[in-house]
Amino acid sequence: MTEPVHVIGGGLAGCEATWQLVEAGIPVVLHEMRPIRRTEAHATDRLAELVCSNSLRSDDAEFNAVGVLHAELRRLGSLILAMADRHAVPAGGALAVDRDAFAEAVTEAVTSHPLVTLERGEVAGLPPPGWHQVIVATGPLTSPALAQAIRDLTGAESLAFFDAIAPIVHTGSIDLTKAWFQSRYDKPGPSGNGRDYINCAFDREQYLAFLEALHAAPKMAFRDWEQDTPYFEGCLPIEEMAARGADTLRYGPMKPVGLTDPHTGRRPYAVVQLRQDNALATLYNLVGFQTKLLHAEQVRVFRMIPGLERAEFARLGGLHRNTFINSPRLLDATLRLKGDPRLRFAGQITGCEGYVESTAVGLLAGRFAVADHRGQAPRLPPPTTALGALLGHLTGGADAESFQPMNINFGLFPPVPDALRGRARKQALARRALADLEGFCEGVAPPAPG
Repeated sequence: MTEPVHVIGGGLAGCEATWQLVEAGIPVVLHEMRPIRRTEAHATDRLAELVCSNSLRSDDAEFNAVGVLHAELRRLGSLILAMADRHAVPAGGALAVDRDAFAEAVTEAVTSHPLVTLERGEVAGLPPPGWHQVIVATGPLTSPALAQAIRDLTGAESLAFFDAIAPIVHTGSIDLTKAWFQSRYDKPGPSGNGRDYINCAFDREQYLAFLEALHAAPKMAFRDWEQDTPYFEGCLPIEEMAARGADTLRYGPMKPVGLTDPHTGRRPYAVVQLRQDNALATLYNLVGFQTKLLHAEQVRVFRMIPGLERAEFARLGGLHRNTFINSPRLLDATLRLKGDPRLRFAGQITGCEGYVESTAVGLLAGRFAVADHRGQAPRLPPPTTALGALLGHLTGGADAESFQPMNINFGLFPPVPDALRGRARKQALARRALADLEGFCEGVAPPAPG
């Protein structure tokens, strides 16, 4: 009997790695500690549960690095992208999903595969010696016992930051006599029509009063061991951004550009956008409103948003710790731990940030494990692709001394000629990436469920 690969963690990366392995004919034992041991952020025992936003961000493969990564993952038979496409909800130029239907679909696809054995329960420490190939994809909420075992093995402290969760409101409680439907610049996305966001407009006085309330509202207290943990800059709590200056939010998640309030015919001073969170469109989440305000304060302060005065919250914001390793120092080019090559890492624990990036690193880890299992040399994606650029950053491109989590972006790609600037440069990088991917993946992509 073929020896299985053990995958620890049933999130996006773990499910994607599992899928790549079993579709190549290699059995997998997938270990997921929920519901035997719960986390601070998850609410169900489903695989691939999305605990923060329901958006996989931009689907624009012509001018956006995330969209390029989407396209590459689709080309390589990603389970996660296939299920996201199947359960997409309108979100302007983004790919967003009905989070419950998406997680159910991923769970069904993985657990019904004849080569998958799902074992519920915590792996409380290093995998036993009898597990000859292991992918650690435990994500931002790695159990303390396993995290400590990894620290003991590597001799290096894992880094950590806080990842904040945005609130969700019931659609019927939004006052559409004040709010309106519109995507920024009326841009349609893969499942939208240019009117995919609900927008709540502020005038100057309302905005300043809202800022004052954010500043004054009580926040969740940190434990002693959490005091010095830095935030990830791409997912700052809304009150942390507000503390950086009066205009920080107006030039960030509350920027009004590309929007016109039909009630006034003018561009708002600031705006809060809400994005559809499920296929029935009964839930919308507050875009960019990750928060560590106390729950009662969230209700009070967020009901100051015009149109949300009577908002009913399906979920309030929260905060959880996110642990990751110093990948440039610890991992080789195929994501194996240098100190113990039977262990391969995938997903956010590697220091990538975001759903799509976690999926991408899971896909690569799975494919590298397939090659190892067959006694073949793993094929690395070209560095000019989004997959290759992300992998290169994690496994040596980043400065190990100052390593922090990173989303995919065109700054990670090898440059194109200096004469190209702006959108022309982005387009050139995107087209080169997808062209170079074709030579890499010809004939090797397993089919994802259609």
